[in-house]
Amino acid sequence: MPWNQPGSGGNKDPWGGGGGRQSPPDLDDIVKNVQKNLSGLLGGKRGGGGGGDKSTSGGSGAPNKIGIFIAVLAAIALWTWQSVYQVEQGYIGIELRFGQYTETTQAGLQWAWWPIEEVIQVNTQKVNTVEVGYRTSGANRQSSAVPREALMLTADENIVDLELAIQYNIKNPTDLVFNVAEYPWDTEAVVRGATESALREIVGSSEMDFVLTDGRAEVARATKALLQIVLDRYQTGINILAVEMQDAQPPKEVKPAFDDAVKAREDQVRLINEAEAYANDIIPRARGRAASIVQQAEGYKAAVIARANGEASRFSQILGAYQNAPDITRDRLYLESIEEVLSNSSKLMIDQQGGNNVIYLPLDQLIRQRRAEQTTSASDRGVDLGDSQIAGTGSQSDSRSRSGLRDRGD
Repeated sequence: MPWNQPGSGGNKDPWGGGGGRQSPPDLDDIVKNVQKNLSGLLGGKRGGGGGGDKSTSGGSGAPNKIGIFIAVLAAIALWTWQSVYQVEQGYIGIELRFGQYTETTQAGLQWAWWPIEEVIQVNTQKVNTVEVGYRTSGANRQSSAVPREALMLTADENIVDLELAIQYNIKNPTDLVFNVAEYPWDTEAVVRGATESALREIVGSSEMDFVLTDGRAEVARATKALLQIVLDRYQTGINILAVEMQDAQPPKEVKPAFDDAVKAREDQVRLINEAEAYANDIIPRARGRAASIVQQAEGYKAAVIARANGEASRFSQILGAYQNAPDITRDRLYLESIEEVLSNSSKLMIDQQGGNNVIYLPLDQLIRQRRAEQTTSASDRGVDLGDSQIAGTGSQSDSRSRSGLRDRGD
């Protein structure tokens, strides 16, 4: 039965005990008890109210001072802890007072007046990499194309697909903090946007063949220079270290035709190199032969001139001797001429009337002389005569000589 139902047995008031009646607790008493406990923790009561014990109220001054001192020390320690900071190696600290730049701090322990000052640390030695036209992800570093960034228009109204990798670091932290964006800074987005703009300008002023073949290094170099100019113009504090061309291809729709053109160009270069190698091999030979012929001609010229000078000198000497002794000189010239003519002849002249009965004919010497003359004449004509041919010729001449001698004897 409910506690307030008439006729129930006993008093079942929920605020009371078993048999007596008790009123509910007062809220003011609960608040006073809490305040009393807090004041005891902070150093006791601040004075007696009514007829309290004077000894208890008078001795609460010392604990109160100790608590205040401890609180002050804790506040100072907290303030010191918040004011001292450390700048890591490779970082630069930017101190701000009420949001305004005050100074730049280097690596080590530094001091900032907290809470009116704050510090922003910037890593200036880390080399960051930004990918334009593609993204790599996963443990295997698989790349995926980003057509919105990769496809670009050239000067000859063709489309190329380019992929670049840019490496950069921070050279001026102050410019980065105050001129780029709020902390944390998205430097990759800044560098990627500036790179895309600079690359489109460079590619837009170049032809497709130049960009895809010999001009890759030139495009990367020009993009790096223009990108640094753009970033310095906006005072971003970013330093471009390198711009590397990862890939440069035509669109997929025209790639087979472009590959054929590239192969034809490679064949052209290969054939040109082979022709140049052949020319470098045969031209020195031709020049050497030409120099040899020129030297032979100069030698022949010098020999002919020397022989002509000798003949002229000999004729002058003979003329002088003839003028001094005409008869003797005439006879001597006649004898020398006869000796020269008869020395090349195989015929023998025998004086039968004034000679001896026994005649010696040096046939072996005549045969050897004849062979030597034939060999010399053949070499002068540039004909290489074999031994058999020379021997045959010699035997025929010998037989003719013998038959002639027999006829004369008869």
